[in-house]
Amino acid sequence: MGDFSDLLVYKKSFELAMEIFVISKSFPKEEMYSLTDQIRRSSRSTNICLVEAYRKRRYKAHFISKLTDSDMENSETKGWLNFALACEYITQERHARLVEQSEEVGKLLNHMMHNPEKYGSV
Repeated sequence: MGDFSDLLVYKKSFELAMEIFVISKSFPKEEMYSLTDQIRRSSRSTNICLVEAYRKRRYKAHFISKLTDSDMENSETKGWLNFALACEYITQERHARLVEQSEEVGKLLNHMMHNPEKYGSV
């Protein structure tokens, strides 16, 4: 089994986190310690919890638990994207694209949770 960086979900969650980082640079300064910080943290945590899960894959319960954390962070990111849209910091089109990316990450995480043996979990 390869490294976590070979996983499609790792690549897609990293890409989403980096896209959110770039977009959030344009958020107003007064959002620095609220929306900007929170959306960056949750999008990055989606990815990092996945990395932690992969390292714990020898233990099925730990693996699934960390994947669940990753999925939770991904859901939080979608929530923050809704706030960014409502505050008119991002367009409807960009919101739709980012939410679609987030949902794809969620589906991949869900697959891992339901098929842990395919990822080296015992």
